[in-house]
Amino acid sequence: QVSVLYFARSAELAGLRSETLSVPRQLTARQLWDEIVRVHPRLAVIRDQVVFAVQQEYVLLGDQLLVLQPGDEVAIIPPISGG
Repeated sequence: QVSVLYFARSAELAGLRSETLSVPRQLTARQLWDEIVRVHPRLAVIRDQVVFAVQQEYVLLGDQLLVLQPGDEVAIIPPISGG
């Protein structure tokens, strides 16, 4: 189980700021995103703009392998526009 934190637009689309999800221990960043979208389908609209932070390290949405430990923190960070 990992702790998923949602920020800005991802929090609006998911309808919450954080939750705990059960995911495989080893999976690619893209597979992790697919698992999260399965739970919150509305997040699919930000797929091409989202960045993850796993244990406060940025991870691009790609085929790199993630090895998650129970309790790891995954942050969903959509683009943030400035003014």
